[in-house]
Amino acid sequence: MSRTKLNLAMARMVGVAIVATVGLAGCATYKEEFATINSRLDQLDTRVQNAAQSAESANQSARQANQRLDQIESRVQALEAAPRRQPRG
Repeated sequence: MSRTKLNLAMARMVGVAIVATVGLAGCATYKEEFATINSRLDQLDTRVQNAAQSAESANQSARQANQRLDQIESRVQALEAAPRRQPRG
């Protein structure tokens, strides 16, 4: 083989090695980015679940408060409908 062909072959091998190295480095970067994104998604999922639990708890408290108000409302209506009492004295 002539010296030019050897140099060309060597240059191709070096080029392929460089492309492979850059490609693998890019994969590592993407893996890190995906890991970061997945971590953030997990955090958001946890926050959403906590918010949903808090909303459900608030909803139950509101239902209980509405039931108490309904009970008080019937008592208030009964008192308003009752005849007025004459003051003593």
